[in-house]
Amino acid sequence: MRATRLWTVALTAATIGPMLGLGVGVGAAALTPLVPHGIEFTVESTNWAGYAVTGGTGSVTQVTGSWVQPSVSCSRSSTYAAFWDGIDGYNSNTVEQGGTLAYCSGGHAYYYAWYEFYPAASVDITSLSVSPGSTVSVTVSYSASDFSITVKVGSSSYTKTGTVSGAERTSAECIDERPEVNGRLANLADFGTADFGLDHTSTIGCAATVSGTTGNFGSFSTATAINMVDSAGRTLSSTGALSSDGSSFVATWVASS
Repeated sequence: MRATRLWTVALTAATIGPMLGLGVGVGAAALTPLVPHGIEFTVESTNWAGYAVTGGTGSVTQVTGSWVQPSVSCSRSSTYAAFWDGIDGYNSNTVEQGGTLAYCSGGHAYYYAWYEFYPAASVDITSLSVSPGSTVSVTVSYSASDFSITVKVGSSSYTKTGTVSGAERTSAECIDERPEVNGRLANLADFGTADFGLDHTSTIGCAATVSGTTGNFGSFSTATAINMVDSAGRTLSSTGALSSDGSSFVATWVASS
């Protein structure tokens, strides 16, 4: 994923799925000004829903997240929904992330896992089998100039290490996204609800290490809820409140476009 700076903050969309021939592109996200919401803030994006935590340059060294892979309902149209966690991309020009993609083509649903060190293209992980109901967890960490991404589906896992030039390490995220396909933001696949975090998976929560402090997203004063909207401001995916322990939330599909 790549960030494009808009106003004072920007979100990013990477085109996911080189196996599908989707290419690499950028979907810029439009944000409304931050609005206080409890200890969190809320913004709107044209491609992201979920939560982000932010910090100073070089402050983020790890993010974890998990979710139950949703089943997507398919018509004859092509729709896409990505689920991931990662470092960077909220207000910077790189993203280091891993996750899953569900997409509909010809009335059929397909699922797979992927990782990405943007601006390098995303890479599908063929050794991991993803299906509706799979428990997925991702850890992205940084140490001594290297990023390590571990994607786990059920009891199987895959780890990739790489370097990313210019990575600012200023944010950590747990996100559902509509990616850009062929130069345009895709229609969002109907995933019903996506259950993120420890309360739903019993594995790991949406948590981060920022300036040496590790905690669930809800423990950080910079926790920001993101709702996905179309260009007219109509909601596509809404983000529920963080759980009492700050580790979990539910994203709800509302519309495709």
